[in-house]
Amino acid sequence: MGQHFLGDAGWRKRILEALNPKPNETWVEIGPGHGEITRHLTGDGRRVIAIEADTALATALNSEIEARPDEWRGVEIVTSDVLKADIGSIIGPRFGDATKTFRVYGSLPYYITSPILHHLFQWADRIASIDIVIQLEVAERTAANPGSRDYGYLSTICQFYTHPKIAFRIPPGAFRPPPKVQSALVKMTLPGEGPSLDIATPEKFFEFLGASFAQKRKTLRNNLVATSTDERIHEALQKAGVRSDARAEQLTLTQFATIFKSIYS
Repeated sequence: MGQHFLGDAGWRKRILEALNPKPNETWVEIGPGHGEITRHLTGDGRRVIAIEADTALATALNSEIEARPDEWRGVEIVTSDVLKADIGSIIGPRFGDATKTFRVYGSLPYYITSPILHHLFQWADRIASIDIVIQLEVAERTAANPGSRDYGYLSTICQFYTHPKIAFRIPPGAFRPPPKVQSALVKMTLPGEGPSLDIATPEKFFEFLGASFAQKRKTLRNNLVATSTDERIHEALQKAGVRSDARAEQLTLTQFATIFKSIYS
C-alpha cells in the first residue's frame, strides 16, 4: 500500500512543531499508521478524525483507544480509502457545526498524492490548512513558480486552492521501511489565488489548464488550437500580455485566467 511509517522520534517532533496544533481544532489525518502523529494531536479539546485504509492498522488503533481512552480523547478512526471518504459528511453530522473549518495532515502514499489533493480540494472552502509529507519531487512541483522546470498543471491546481510552501526535507532514514526517495513536508494555507481570479466555472478552467500543459514542448498556442480558433487564441494571448510563442510553464495563474475568460466568454 506504499506505506512508510515515521519511525524517527526526532522527525516526529519537528513535524509536530511545524503543525503547531491549536486548542479546539478539528483535524483530519490521512493514513495515521500506528498513530505516530495521531497521539500527539490529541488534547486541548481537539478532535482528530483519522482515516486509515489498512484494516489491520485501523483495528489496532481502535484497540489502543479502547484501552487508553483518556490518552486518545477526541480521536475517531474511520476505516476507509480516503479517495472514497466523504470528509465533509464525516465532520458535519458527527461534530455539529458543518461550517467549521478543519485542518488536514497526512503522510501520503507517493503514487496517489495528486488524486488525494484533488479529492481534498472538494472541501477547500472548509479547510484552513493542509500539511502533507510527500515525495520531494512532487513537493517541488506543488510549490514551483512560473518559469521553473517543475512548474506545471499540479502547480497551478495547488496554487489555485492554496499557498504551498516546502517547510523542510525529510531523509529516507526517518521512515520504516525507508523509501527510495527524499521526502518533504509541504505546508499549504487556504485559500489560494482562486478567489481573486473570479472564475465562474472552475472545473472547465482546470480542463483548460490541463490542455495548456498537455505537451510541454509545444507553445501554449499550439496546445490550445484544438479548443478554439487560432484567431481567438491569438487575441486572448494579446489581452493577457503573453507572447504568441510562449509556453504554458511561463504563465502566471492570473494570465491563464485572463486567457481562459477571453476565449470562453
